[in-house]
Amino acid sequence: MVRSIFRSLPLLGTLGAALLVTGCDTAEDPKPGPEWDMDLGTAALHLGAVGSCAEAEDAVREAAYVRVKRELYDEMMGWLATRESRCEEEDIFGYEEGGDMGSAAAGGYADGGDAGSDDGPTDVSETNNQVTGVDEADFLKNDDAFLYVLSGDSLHVVKSWPADETSRVGALAIEGTPKKLLLEGDLAVVFSSLPAPDGSQTYDDYGYYGGGYGGDECTYGYECVPRGDGLPTKITLVDLTDRANPTVVREVRTNGSLLTARRVGEVVHAVLTKSAPQFALDRNAGIHCEDGDAPEAEDIIEAFTDLLLENERIIRTTPLGEILPSVVDSAFPGEDALAACPSFYRGRLAAGAGFTTLLSFDLAQTGAVAASTVVSEPGVIYASAESLYMAVPEEQDDMYGWYEGYDQTPQLSVVHKFDLGTEGASSYVASGAVEGRVLNQFSMDEFEGNLRIATTNGHVPDPNVKSALTVLEQRGADLATIGRIGDIAPTEDIRSVRFSGDRGFIVTFKKTDPLFVFDLADPTAPRVLSELKIPGFSTYMHMMDDTHLLTIGYDADDHGDFAFFDGVLLQIFDVSDPTSPTLAHKEVIGTRGSSSEALTNHLAFNYFAQKDLLAIPMTICEGGDDGMYGSEMTFSGLIVYDVTASAGFSERGRLAFPMEAASDPYGEGASCSNWWTNASSIVRRSVIMDDFVYGITDERIQVASLADVEEPIASVELTLSEPAE
Repeated sequence: MVRSIFRSLPLLGTLGAALLVTGCDTAEDPKPGPEWDMDLGTAALHLGAVGSCAEAEDAVREAAYVRVKRELYDEMMGWLATRESRCEEEDIFGYEEGGDMGSAAAGGYADGGDAGSDDGPTDVSETNNQVTGVDEADFLKNDDAFLYVLSGDSLHVVKSWPADETSRVGALAIEGTPKKLLLEGDLAVVFSSLPAPDGSQTYDDYGYYGGGYGGDECTYGYECVPRGDGLPTKITLVDLTDRANPTVVREVRTNGSLLTARRVGEVVHAVLTKSAPQFALDRNAGIHCEDGDAPEAEDIIEAFTDLLLENERIIRTTPLGEILPSVVDSAFPGEDALAACPSFYRGRLAAGAGFTTLLSFDLAQTGAVAASTVVSEPGVIYASAESLYMAVPEEQDDMYGWYEGYDQTPQLSVVHKFDLGTEGASSYVASGAVEGRVLNQFSMDEFEGNLRIATTNGHVPDPNVKSALTVLEQRGADLATIGRIGDIAPTEDIRSVRFSGDRGFIVTFKKTDPLFVFDLADPTAPRVLSELKIPGFSTYMHMMDDTHLLTIGYDADDHGDFAFFDGVLLQIFDVSDPTSPTLAHKEVIGTRGSSSEALTNHLAFNYFAQKDLLAIPMTICEGGDDGMYGSEMTFSGLIVYDVTASAGFSERGRLAFPMEAASDPYGEGASCSNWWTNASSIVRRSVIMDDFVYGITDERIQVASLADVEEPIASVELTLSEPAE
């Protein structure tokens, strides 16, 4: 009997001719019936406007249905292909009860200096933003006189000048858990997570919390797709005119989870995601072996078809409750800016059952927030001063509709572009696709109106892994490919990317570190200029100047067919001749297990060009060889280097922090068991003001003179309840 699936839902209006499903390995086995057919047609890459909130809800239900259908189809085809061998070995069930449907010193300052004049510092380091003029949200911001730190449940205002008088002068309790902030003059914008409506931590349909396992923020790696923490977000605007008494001037509440935020001038752009609803799906087809005898193919198909129909009924009839994004602004009491689902968009292929919203508002005005919402899973975010891009990873499925022209591409990044506009106006404008997936935000860069994006298909040790660099140009609603170079470093995956003007730099790795230099002057014909192979690999590249790259990464222990990552590696590359780059200097710190948050989060990397200084958080471990982690932690804190392109690295000193937290490798703080994509350190940030350096953890600030880094001259404890001094 032919059964019509989801007749009550619009299915995006794209059901066309049936996709003939095959896949049984034995000729006598029947094919699954038409109820398993799903042809979503030739899918345009750009998004279409959603006409109503009801249509947005339909899109969510359909995406959930597509997901469970794909999962059940894979399980059914697995049974049909292996039913005889399965039953010869053991009694194996289909989906188990409670199973998961879803699937990371020398030089200068010899006089010792003083504690700083009352006039304020002359040279002050700021947030290490990817794009000049585009400020990135972080838990720390500073100006030339104060540090603004989110710790515990509060925004702390710390007087930082004169340096030896560093002390907390004000604090403001923030509702929820403060996560990120932006600073513009006397205004701070604080993003905090609120408790879930039922008081629990939300658990998404991928089987883990928020942005990564355990809810940690992920910023780097092919397994890392930022997803937020799954909790509602509050945006608090704080007046800092009186630093000792910060006051709240505006509050915006949204049920979305914060991914990231940017500030361009006085306009703030926040990207939030609302996770998919949790349907109580039935996961057990009831297929098993009876005394070693395999079930008939017809019985397998019938059981899975009945299960699919039951899940279709559950998805269609389950009340969705408060799943739609909402924004409530204290400047407009009683109103929900998204109540009528304005500026909602959806693709023809179901890109997940959640919502991703770009929320924009002007700090200089009191007008309503602007929002554009995409029915999609979240992705990696990159922003220039004019545009914001989101790269969403997608995987091809044998039975699922796919994008025209990408039949042989198992992994895609679907890229959505938003125009940031002016005075808080932002809007969705175009979409496109590139082969593979991005590593992090540095894999993307906008230059002269075009987007350059570096991607990798697969990852080591897959022998078929390969990478590409693609140039996209907006043409109406499409991001069209106008230039591409593929098959970059076959068998290796990308470990870091940096674009600078009409040049591009990519580091790949399997057992050596090829640094590729690209000529991107002609966006229609990108080309490789050179390749330099050295041991190890870089995870972050920073432009020291126009002709030198300063990088951090890992050394490598070569074992012939493969290599272990080893100690932390600092390098300077001379790229003045792009056809012949050279390694000018290198510094290896510790052994395997040594780590720094700067390895995977550029906000922790503080290169201060005005003074030729580099400050990096560091956990140093010693011992260990042949792939074993070093077991002896010898340092946890901040290391300061004098760095020049001509002389290389000269360690100025180490500002140590207590290592009590190091005993628990799975808890907060330092450990000697960090995987290379999940680096961490107790010290997370640093600031340099004239002749002084400030090391910042989640709970403490220490200050030292650059003439004597080892001896702190001031320390501030950031506690939950202690009043400001």
